[in-house]
Amino acid sequence: MNSGNDIDFDLYLVTDRHQTGGRPLDAVVKEVLAGGVRAVQLRERDLPVREALRWAETLRSLTAEFGARLLINDRVDICLAVGADGVQLRADSLPIPAVRKILGPDCLIGRSVHSASEAIEAERAGADFVVLGPIYDTPSKRAMGKPLGLSEIRSSAVRVAIPIFAIGGIRSDRIQEVIGNGARGVAVISALLQAPNPREAAEALLREIKAQRPAATITQV
Repeated sequence: MNSGNDIDFDLYLVTDRHQTGGRPLDAVVKEVLAGGVRAVQLRERDLPVREALRWAETLRSLTAEFGARLLINDRVDICLAVGADGVQLRADSLPIPAVRKILGPDCLIGRSVHSASEAIEAERAGADFVVLGPIYDTPSKRAMGKPLGLSEIRSSAVRVAIPIFAIGGIRSDRIQEVIGNGARGVAVISALLQAPNPREAAEALLREIKAQRPAATITQV
């Protein structure tokens, strides 16, 4: 059973410093936060641990400035070290119950999943939300196999109560169908990091999310 933590965001930025077009990652993230994004995952998996820690400290400062959540991909130790809001776990990460014991009941635990059955397993283990994908074809997710399509969102949404965030090829013109099929929100990489104007891109995605969800359920403005 999950911890009952409230998910107070609908748009989730996943970082990749290789996709910023040569711009500093922290500068792009700051623009995205200024555009209204309220959750960021530090995912730079290729970094040595001390460099990852430095980035986590930088992003912790930025997210705190904007009242946003910071989650760390996989590294529970870095999450604790910088006082992040939680972690995003993979299939090969520490088990969710073990992470919950380490981080406590108030930290968010997200789980990356690739099927409805994995979403069910994550919820039972205590995840607060899942990131499901890849929904559409996208270069950053091709190593994970063929796109799942909208049917996997529908299958997951009727089987789990925790929020589902769709990832993989998400663009503004696809928001309607992913939310219409049961996603709570979306997680994006290139749609924001590669945007010529990240702040405007964030604002546009949030407007589209708001347009697809009843006003009472919107958690970002």
